[in-house]
Amino acid sequence: MNREEFDHYCNSLKSTTNVIQWGNATVWKVGGKIFAICSHWGQGEDQKISFKCSDLSYSILCELPDIIPAPYLARAKWVQVTTADALSDEDVRAYIKTAYDIIIRKLTKATRKELDL
Repeated sequence: MNREEFDHYCNSLKSTTNVIQWGNATVWKVGGKIFAICSHWGQGEDQKISFKCSDLSYSILCELPDIIPAPYLARAKWVQVTTADALSDEDVRAYIKTAYDIIIRKLTKATRKELDL
């Protein structure tokens, strides 16, 4: 999944917003809280997709090749996919949707109502 496909998918989820932060990362939020990030640092480096996941998914994914605990976010159960072939595009979409759902559940009832979620 390239950055354009990543952005298109995240944008298709209801009530999301996108900002460019940390120099060169596209950051996707719902209710002001981050659920997925796509970064591309430096010349020739692969893009990296990071997302929030459940405790179980975090444990499983961190055992796979080319998936690591996300820098600065691992304590909150985020992983970083470091190569394009570490997961299929379908799997990346499924994990991003799960991350989105996890974050929605953490929003207040008032925020969910305001966002019609």
